[in-house]
Amino acid sequence: MVDIQVKNLTKFFVIGENLLEGLSFEIQEGECVAILGRNGCGKTTLFNILTGQMDYDDGEVYVNPNKKLGLISQIPKFPAGFTVEDVLRSAYADIMRVKQKMELLECEMVKGATEEQLREYDALTNRFQSGGGYEMDVEVDKICNGLAITPDQRSQEFASLSGGEKTRVNLARLLLEKTDILLLDEPTNHLDLSSVEWLEGYINAFKGTVLAISHDRYFIDQVADRVIEITEGHAEFYSGNYSFYMDEKQARFDLQLKQYEQEQAKLKQLGYTVERMKGWGINNRTLYRRAMSIQHRMERIQKTEKPKKEKTMKASFGEKDFSGDVVFKMKNVSKAFGERTLFSDVNLNVEGGERIALLGDNGTGKSTFIKCLLGEEDFGGKLQFGPTVKWGYLPQIIHFDHPERTLYDTMLYEKNCTPQVARDRLGQFMFQGEDVFKQVKNLSGGEQSRLRLCMLMDEKINLLILDEPTNHLDIASREWVEAAIEEFEGVLLFVSHDRYFIEKFAERIWLLEDGTIRDFPCGYKKYRSILEHEAAAKPVITAAPKPKKEKPKGGTKETDKLVRRLEREIEKQEKAIADLDGKIEAASADYQELTRLMGEKEEAEMVLLDLMEQWEAAQEG
Repeated sequence: MVDIQVKNLTKFFVIGENLLEGLSFEIQEGECVAILGRNGCGKTTLFNILTGQMDYDDGEVYVNPNKKLGLISQIPKFPAGFTVEDVLRSAYADIMRVKQKMELLECEMVKGATEEQLREYDALTNRFQSGGGYEMDVEVDKICNGLAITPDQRSQEFASLSGGEKTRVNLARLLLEKTDILLLDEPTNHLDLSSVEWLEGYINAFKGTVLAISHDRYFIDQVADRVIEITEGHAEFYSGNYSFYMDEKQARFDLQLKQYEQEQAKLKQLGYTVERMKGWGINNRTLYRRAMSIQHRMERIQKTEKPKKEKTMKASFGEKDFSGDVVFKMKNVSKAFGERTLFSDVNLNVEGGERIALLGDNGTGKSTFIKCLLGEEDFGGKLQFGPTVKWGYLPQIIHFDHPERTLYDTMLYEKNCTPQVARDRLGQFMFQGEDVFKQVKNLSGGEQSRLRLCMLMDEKINLLILDEPTNHLDIASREWVEAAIEEFEGVLLFVSHDRYFIEKFAERIWLLEDGTIRDFPCGYKKYRSILEHEAAAKPVITAAPKPKKEKPKGGTKETDKLVRRLEREIEKQEKAIADLDGKIEAASADYQELTRLMGEKEEAEMVLLDLMEQWEAAQEG
C-alpha cells in the first residue's frame, strides 16, 4: 500500500527559478526512507508541502487519508505557563478529554447512577482503554527516559527551555502521538549519543512509515531502508542505507563518465571521418552524401551528459611546528558549580599527534571541560601546556563581535588581510559573488560555522579544539571539514555526537561520566565493544519475585505436584472472578460499590494471569 505519492511536483519562490522541478517518488507502507541533499535543495519545503503547511505550483501530492501524519520540524506554540509535562500530555489530548468527561460523570453518579449514565460511563471507559489511557503514564515515562528528559525538566515551563531542549521535548510529544507516518527533520540534532541510539531502536521497531531528513550518516546507516536524494529539483533513488548510497553514487558517476568519454571518442572519430569525406566529396557526390548521412546520424545519437563533480571547498589548517613531547598535562583538575561537581581528580597527559574524542551525555560538562582547558572557566588543580603549543578553537555556539558586518568586512577587520586575500579565502569556503556582502547575523547556523572555520584555518596552530564541529552542516560540508582535518598533523581534541565523525578520527576517547573522565586508548569501535562487555558483565538487577511464584526443585514428581496445585488454584481463581461478575451486575445502580468491585475484579484477573504464567512455566519444566 502506498502511504505517500508525489508526481511531477514543482515549487518555486522566484519565477523562473524552480526549487523543486518535476519531483516524483512513492513511499510504501512501513518503509523508512532517508531524504538527502544539500542545504537549501528543498527538503524541508517538501515536508511542509506533505503536511499541507505550504502550497505548491504544479504536480500531484497524495498522503494516505486514513493515516495520521506527524512532523517534527517547527516547534508549535503552546499557551503561556505550559510545562514540559503539559506539552507531553498534549499528545493525548483526545484521551484527556475522555478522562475529564469520566471524572465529571463520576461526580454526578456519587449519589446514585441512572442506567443511561452507566452506559455512557461504560462507553467512555472503553474509549479511554482502547486509546491507551491506562498505559499513558508508562509510555510518557518510557519516551522521556529514552530521550533524557529528566523529572526536574518535566516540571519546568516549556518557554524557559533552550532551543535544543524544546526540539527534544517536541520529538517526544510526536512519538507519543502514535502517528502512522513520521516526518523527521534532523531528529538527531540536540540529542546525545545514548538518546540517538534509543531513537534508532524506536524507529527500527516502529511499524509505521518514516521519512527522515538527516545529515547524520551513522543514523541513516542504522535506520534507512533506502535513500532519496534531491538534486537540482529532481529525485535520485538508492535502494539501501547511507553506505550503499555512497558506493552506488560513486559507481553511477564512474559509469556515466565512462559512457560519456566513450561517446565523445566515438563522436570525435566520426567527426574526423565526416570532415575527410566532405573533402574527398568535392568532386564525388556519393562520398559527400555519405558524409552528410554520417553527420545526421551523429546528431541523432542520444548523448550522455558529462557527470558533474560537486563543488568542494579547498582549504587546510595553517600549522605551527611543535617541539617537545607533552602538549598539556592535567593534574587533579576539578570543576563544580555550587554543590554540583561536574568532574574531579582528572589526571591526563596529551602528547603530539593524538586525536581525542571527549564523549558523554548532555549536561555532563563536556563544553565546560573545554572552557577550563582554554582558561575561560576557573577550576581546581593544575594545567600545564607545552611551551610551543598554540591552539585554535571552534565553539559549539558561534559568536561574532560584530554580526552587523558583512562577511567581506569581517575578514578585512578581524584577519587584517587585503581585499583580494579576503575574497580568495571566502571563495575557498564557498562564499562567492554577492554572498560575501551578506551580513553575518543573516547567515544560517551552518554558514556561520563555515565562516568561523574560514577564519580559524588561516591561523598557525598545533592544537585544534572543536566543540560539535559538524552541527548545522550538510553532508557535503561535513565531508569537506573531514578532508581538511585529515591533513592536520597536530593534536585534535573534539566533542561530537556525530558517530561517523568520531569513528573516522578518534584514536583515543575520554568518557565524561559520573563526575570522572575515563581514558580509553582506542578508537570508537573498540570503545563501544568495551562498554558492551562491561554492561554484559554487570549483575542483572531484577524486580522482587512475584508472590506465589514457585519453581520445581527438580524431579518429575515435584513438577507434577506443582502443576496439579496450580491447576487447583487457577480453578478457584476463575470461580472467584465469576462470583465477582454476579456481584457487579447486582450493583449496577450503586456507583461506589460498582467501582470497588471493578477494582477487585481487576486485581483478581492479575492474580489469575500470574498463576497461568506459573502453570505454563511448570509445564515446560
